[in-house]
Amino acid sequence: MAIKPKLNPDEMLQQEFEYITQNAFQANEDRSRVTSFYLVAVGSFVAAILGTGFETGRSIISVAFFVLFAALTVMGALTIAQLARLRASWHEAVEAMNQIKEFYIKAHPEVEPAFKWRTKGIPPTNKAFSIANLIAVEVAMLSALTAGAGIFFLFSFLGSAGWLIWIAVIVSIIFGFIAQWNWYIYLLVDNQ
Repeated sequence: MAIKPKLNPDEMLQQEFEYITQNAFQANEDRSRVTSFYLVAVGSFVAAILGTGFETGRSIISVAFFVLFAALTVMGALTIAQLARLRASWHEAVEAMNQIKEFYIKAHPEVEPAFKWRTKGIPPTNKAFSIANLIAVEVAMLSALTAGAGIFFLFSFLGSAGWLIWIAVIVSIIFGFIAQWNWYIYLLVDNQ
């Protein structure tokens, strides 16, 4: 007969709680890194473009800038996706921590006053004006601007001028922001 190892449920739950806490912390750290990378990438490319003293018009440079800004827009969408999934991951970790708290409160009702943050108080994944939400707005806005810049260079290459180019740029910025924001909201769902 094999000897079963003796398990201490309190120690297991404590280790699980610490693991979940680290996951929540790491999700917040990763959101910061992802955003910083995107902002530095966009800023570097814009600075390089402004430093070249480019001329718009029917040149290969306009095509290159269109491709560059299209790539930055795609990078923005990927950054938005990462931000959404990291926020959802943080939310799932907080739910898991609170599940352990509720288990302990049920087993030891006297500890209930020690826990301020409980399941009913978990903020929604898309809490307005939270840091996560504001970072996502910032990235969506910047990505929408890169979409508009890409359209500007595409229309410049095609020889369009005047008010038509500016209408296209404005529409692409508005549509770009709406698309990015809807993408973020779609990906915020827990357990995907």
